[in-house]
Amino acid sequence: MTRTCEGCRDGEGLDFPFTMAFQPIVDLRTGTPFAYEALVRGVNGEGAGTILQLVDEKNRYAFDQQCRVKAIEMASALGLSETGARLSINFMPNAVYEPRACIRLTLATAMRTGFPTNRIIFEFTEDEELDVAHVTNILRAYKAMGFMTAIDDFGAGHAGLKLLARFQPDIVKLDMDLIRDVDSDSVKQRIVRHLLRLLEDLGIQMLCEGVETPDELATLTELGVRHVQGYLLARPGLAGLPRVNLDTLTAVPAAAAAV
Repeated sequence: MTRTCEGCRDGEGLDFPFTMAFQPIVDLRTGTPFAYEALVRGVNGEGAGTILQLVDEKNRYAFDQQCRVKAIEMASALGLSETGARLSINFMPNAVYEPRACIRLTLATAMRTGFPTNRIIFEFTEDEELDVAHVTNILRAYKAMGFMTAIDDFGAGHAGLKLLARFQPDIVKLDMDLIRDVDSDSVKQRIVRHLLRLLEDLGIQMLCEGVETPDELATLTELGVRHVQGYLLARPGLAGLPRVNLDTLTAVPAAAAAV
């Protein structure tokens, strides 16, 4: 670990190109994007897996840095901040040496492009074994600097409630496996309902991702979920900000939408 974070090298050393797609996270109360998540893609639209398979121990730090830069630069060019929405950027906890050192390039990019740092959400997926103390240190540092924080795919990773007990992020995104067929699965409905109440009690916003059918959306709305993301509402837009499919929201009962 080093205070100057030389391992990140300000994103230098990456030898493959990539771009970003943006997918809205929708506020069901307003029908407008609460945020847009930046998702890595190949320059010809290849899926994230195509790019991530090129990431290894040697270039992971540079890749993490360049993802932040690319997301902010593109979001700024697309006028994302003018929509009133936030920008959600995925980061790799194991690619962060020291939070305040590794954030320098992010801050410089935001300043250069004029993107408000208080509109940036940093989210991570607990898809690999993580040092909970290290992750907690990162999240606390980001929160102290004014960024919002989020745990992605909650319920499918390694840390789960252990991490949540140590740090309460602004947002928890439920794993899509909990959302799939939630309309016909009473057990999943109970889990979502009680997780929503737990997170509300902790002052955390819950987000349900992977919403693909009108019935799933209607059930989540009736359960009191406010923020959702998924193909039903909008697919990721390559280098663009896709519009929300408002037709799907008109099918949601008005009483449920007002929860």
